[in-house]
Amino acid sequence: MSFLNTLIPNRTRTNLTQEGENGAGVPTVRPVYEIKENADRFDLVARLPGVAKDGLEITAENGQLRILGRRAWKQPEGWTLLFRESLDSAFELVLEHENSFDAEKIQAELRDGVLRMTLPKAEALKPRKIAVS
Repeated sequence: MSFLNTLIPNRTRTNLTQEGENGAGVPTVRPVYEIKENADRFDLVARLPGVAKDGLEITAENGQLRILGRRAWKQPEGWTLLFRESLDSAFELVLEHENSFDAEKIQAELRDGVLRMTLPKAEALKPRKIAVS
């Protein structure tokens, strides 16, 4: 079974809100992402504009890859806000993967609002040549 067929958003986590600093609900959204596959690994790229490294949490356990985060705008010191169209928001992306990759070897990098993850395939999924006797 291919990783893309088993890697699906957890559909039970839609329209969630998190408590904001002022007590108001912060909308939870799912980030835009894509997954590519080659013989050795899967590459996940998610667009997370406005997310800082300290606002991001990634876990892999129990057949799920979970990416949690929060976009938070901070007013620069010495500036007065006149208008702001963007909103603070939280996000949660839960992908089910049936242990398709080696969780111990995952690499993640967040740069310029783009999260890039390398998910090495589990040995059982890698192509093998079978010797004929």
